[in-house]
Amino acid sequence: MSAYEDLMRFEHDTQALAQVAGRLGWDQETMMPRGAADQRGEEMAAIEGVLHARRIDPRMGDWLAQIDDATLDQVGQAQMRHIRKTYARTMKIPADLATKLARVTSRAQGLWAQARADEDVAAFLPVLEEVVALKREEGKALANGGDVYDAMVDDYEPEMTAAELAAMFDAMRPRLVALRAAVLAAEPPRALSGHFPSEMQMELTRKLAVTFGYDMRHGRVDKAVHPFSSGSGHDVRITTRTNELDPFNCFYSTIHEVGHGCYEQNIDDAYLLTPLGGGVSMGVHESQSRIYENQLGRSRAFTGWLYGQMRDSFGDFGIDSEDEFYRTVNRVHDGYIRTEADEVQYNLHIMLRFDLERALMAGDLQVADLEAAWNDRFSADFGYAVDRPSNGCLQDVHWSVGLFGYFPTYSLGNVYAGCLHEALRKAVPDLDDQLARGETGGATAWLRDNVQRHGGLFRPAEVIERASGRVPGPEPLLTYLEAKFAALYGV
Repeated sequence: MSAYEDLMRFEHDTQALAQVAGRLGWDQETMMPRGAADQRGEEMAAIEGVLHARRIDPRMGDWLAQIDDATLDQVGQAQMRHIRKTYARTMKIPADLATKLARVTSRAQGLWAQARADEDVAAFLPVLEEVVALKREEGKALANGGDVYDAMVDDYEPEMTAAELAAMFDAMRPRLVALRAAVLAAEPPRALSGHFPSEMQMELTRKLAVTFGYDMRHGRVDKAVHPFSSGSGHDVRITTRTNELDPFNCFYSTIHEVGHGCYEQNIDDAYLLTPLGGGVSMGVHESQSRIYENQLGRSRAFTGWLYGQMRDSFGDFGIDSEDEFYRTVNRVHDGYIRTEADEVQYNLHIMLRFDLERALMAGDLQVADLEAAWNDRFSADFGYAVDRPSNGCLQDVHWSVGLFGYFPTYSLGNVYAGCLHEALRKAVPDLDDQLARGETGGATAWLRDNVQRHGGLFRPAEVIERASGRVPGPEPLLTYLEAKFAALYGV
């Protein structure tokens, strides 16, 4: 056991340093002065160099060789599964490549934000070219002759392949397209209109965060260009954004990020600063954010409560009843922005990005042609043209920071959420009565006990199967969407 104990002590400090790196990233998106971007890139590169060195430290190899996993308990075996995988992955990545990626993606993030604000794709493409080249190099090293994109997906959803994702998306697309066509042919609900001051939005959004179980003693809510969650354990931070003409953007971004944040806050404290102390995969992570945001937050029961909260905050804002408000919240509408997409069309946004980034990594699409490829695909999929870059290929932060292989986990999270919601409804039969009172505890406690507290103890698909009692698949999600929107739109 000495080798295992020595390894876990060493891993504790590595995990702590990784949290420091994450905090630098949080600061960069929320509070860092714009002019500090180049220096921050050097800081991120330096800490990545330290982390990379620790992950390939010769002592790691010695400890791993000495440890017989079969002699460990369930937790120890799970710890070793993660550590061995990280060690094998890191050994394939040259240290100079790891630091180059940290430096370039930190710089690219700032350039992306400025290019997005300026609607200037050309200003971003040179650094994106660098990111893509480095990620291809990394992917080839990881794939070891296999599929480069599979190696990237495995970083975010272990044991998942691009072929499996493509097959799932191919199965989902026809029913989603048919549902969208039927809904868009029906009379739409009234759109929200009016002026909703940012300060008042932030006041209510913090109340929503607490309503969904986010622990403000170990977290905070700030504003960022692109909402995100950061950290784990006892320091988990979320961000949102405001638009004074559209408070739903703020409220549902917050509920979404609270799903991520609560997952991290609710992991068993025994796993703190160990490989089990974070979400097991981005697909499982996204299942939490999506079920909080959609199946709970956009339900008829909860929107009835939210309607009263909004009237208390903003007065009469032109919606006359809870039923009308529910239809407005769930309005299916044309739009460019993935994070603002309705439930019917959201996955179509992901499929677009999945195909484009897969082509980028394969070398079938060049960075110089990305904007045109995006615009052509968007027009084909949604039936209207992209009007400006911030509504097109500049809208997401992911590619600037090198998160290739990440996008498909958003749809995978929707699929997982569909399975979990089906089981949750059976486990908490009075769920709607609770939500109508603004009480989410029955739902969030079930998710905490069945998903969140386990952290990385089980494999991703195993987490969902244990919680839902079924092998993960898209049927529950599609059934939920078809039933909900058929009723809403009378189709």
